[in-house]
Amino acid sequence: MTEYIRKLLSLINQDIRSIDLEGQPIELYEPIRYILDLGGKRMRPILALLSYGLYKNDIEKIISIVTGIEVFHNFTLMHDDIMDEAPLRRGQATVHKKWNEEIGILSGDVMLVKAYERLEQVEAEKIYRVLQRFNTCAAEVCEGQQLDMNFENLEKVTEAEYLEMIRLKTAVLLGFSMELGAILADAPENHQQLLKDFGVNIGLGFQLKDDLLDVYGEQSKFGKQVGGDIISNKKTYLLITALQEASGDLEWELKKWLTKTGFVKWEKVNAITAIYNQLGIKERTEKKMDQYFYNANQALDRLGIETDRLSELKAFTYYLTHRDR
Repeated sequence: MTEYIRKLLSLINQDIRSIDLEGQPIELYEPIRYILDLGGKRMRPILALLSYGLYKNDIEKIISIVTGIEVFHNFTLMHDDIMDEAPLRRGQATVHKKWNEEIGILSGDVMLVKAYERLEQVEAEKIYRVLQRFNTCAAEVCEGQQLDMNFENLEKVTEAEYLEMIRLKTAVLLGFSMELGAILADAPENHQQLLKDFGVNIGLGFQLKDDLLDVYGEQSKFGKQVGGDIISNKKTYLLITALQEASGDLEWELKKWLTKTGFVKWEKVNAITAIYNQLGIKERTEKKMDQYFYNANQALDRLGIETDRLSELKAFTYYLTHRDR
């Protein structure tokens, strides 16, 4: 991470700490402060600032607007963790585990309100466009989450269906982040679309990287339960590809573990990981992931501009590509 990105991260965290969370009852606001204080990459507001910075230098002007994206993102995480029954978030207990599900739902609802409070600071001539794009994006994120839950009850999910699900659940918000920065900076409309395309492709690659890290990451770095997707039979790109490719004894072994109700968690994780290794699933996933990162960089090249800030954006893309958590 470059010095400039660290500066953006510091400004974002400073602004997030300024959000008014002193309301009552305390049980409603304390979980919001808790999840926001857990940190995270702040990838979405950073991307919005990098997009804006391609055209203008006064990034401080929009800090309190773009942090609204981060608040919205954490709202979705709080609710997703409840639906997924996840025990950990960024290495710490999830909100519903530390408090309870009811508090997690209500606190998440307040976070959504706080997100809108920040986005409504957009200049009057741009606010309708920004909120219209955000509302479309927010609905798509929910659609993606519903598809993800639907997949749990489907015997078969295709690669195309999975990629569409993660486009909605994860990638469109990164696309909106880039588009928001471009809109606020009065960038040409074709640049707004190219930057949105960049964000969507980064998001697709990012989620595939997340799928990989869930199996091959280190617990101390990843911040979530490694192997959690395997334990819950979550239909990730890795599992979908393995089900397509496995045959004979490997297919029998894989389906045995997927249908087994009583098992030792680490034994299941090790067994299915071994199947992935035999089928070359890690390499296939990395190839797909790299294609999306390549597409993202192609979108940047089509902007036809070359500045130090574009180099910063490319450096941040490299950081996301090679992350280990």
